[in-house]
Parts: sequence; C-alpha cells; structure tokens
Amino acid sequence: MQRIKKGDEVIVRTGKDKGKRGTVVKLVGVDRVLVQGINRVKKHQKPNPNQGIAGGIADKDMPIHISNIGLYNSETKKADRVGFKFLEDGKKVRFFKSTNEVVDS
Repeated sequence: MQRIKKGDEVIVRTGKDKGKRGTVVKLVGVDRVLVQGINRVKKHQKPNPNQGIAGGIADKDMPIHISNIGLYNSETKKADRVGFKFLEDGKKVRFFKSTNEVVDS
C-alpha cells in the first residue's frame, strides 16, 4: 500500500509551486507523481496533421518527486504525514499522524 494514491488531494512542500494544492492524476514509477496544475512547463510541439496536433507552445504538467508533496489534511489545512494501521476487522488503512484520523474509509 502506498502513502499517496491516485485521486488524493496533495499540497506541495518545496519548490517553485510551494503551497499549491492539486489532485494526483497518475503515479509515474515508484517515486514520482503527476499532480493536476503543479509543475507546469512550456512544451514546444511540432505540428502533426496526421494526429490532429497543432504546432506551437503548450502547457504541460510534469511529474514531481513524491518527497516534495504531502497529503492535504482538511482538518488542519496543512500537509500531513501518513501512517498505516490495521482496523479491528483486519483492514489496513492510512491515517494522518497529527490527528490520528483515518484517510481511507
């Protein structure tokens, strides 16, 4: 089980987008995630009429390292560390370390 999953709301801890929030779109490899609206770059694209791609400069989200983001805790309005624990029924869940609140239901 991973600490950060697809669909989680995260907040950037370091870098040029520090303090911005976004939703995880995709996990890229073991240690990188693609977050919507975070780490945007300008990409120069050649036109390709066969695929219907117009040429020019396009904005693109690039992957960010997982150590630079934290899971957003709506109760404290900050990034929070995540731990794992087992419930009484034996189900493994994630929880916020500061509030001891379960992330997964």
